[in-house]
Amino acid sequence: MAAEDLVVVGRLARPHGLRGEMSVEVLSDFPERFVPGLVLVATGPSGEARGELVVSTVRPAGERLLIGFEGVGTRTEAEALRGLDVAVPAGHEVPRPAGYVYHFDLEGCRAVDRAGRELGVVTDLQEVGGRDLLSIRTPAGERDVPFVEPIVVSVDVARKLVVLDPPPGLLDE
Repeated sequence: MAAEDLVVVGRLARPHGLRGEMSVEVLSDFPERFVPGLVLVATGPSGEARGELVVSTVRPAGERLLIGFEGVGTRTEAEALRGLDVAVPAGHEVPRPAGYVYHFDLEGCRAVDRAGRELGVVTDLQEVGGRDLLSIRTPAGERDVPFVEPIVVSVDVARKLVVLDPPPGLLDE
């Protein structure tokens, strides 16, 4: 399975205890997706698939989850997974609440103003300092735009189009 066919939902941080549990940094807005029986694809640093992991146990641990996987029963076996990402196949995401978009839905969208003038192309949506920022490649270079109303007027995932109403100077050189 190619990297572009996967959606990363977590990062295996470190082993926890002696029985193979992993401390997992959740990279999903839907941590409730992690349930026993969930099949995840472990991926390496370049996004290459390294095999499947099946969740056997899940319990909260502060900002992270402690997850056990079928066939991983020792700290040594868990240590071999440290630093890998876990992903689900594209199309297996949690259904979106109304008005919700995934960051990967926005990548590659055309950004236009209310009049339809091209502003650039969305390259990323990232959280910085507790707020979401759209990264847009414009003729003047890469610009960050707060992903909030009234600056973001609309998002049409099907048409790959984001309509913006940026304040003066936000996208200038």
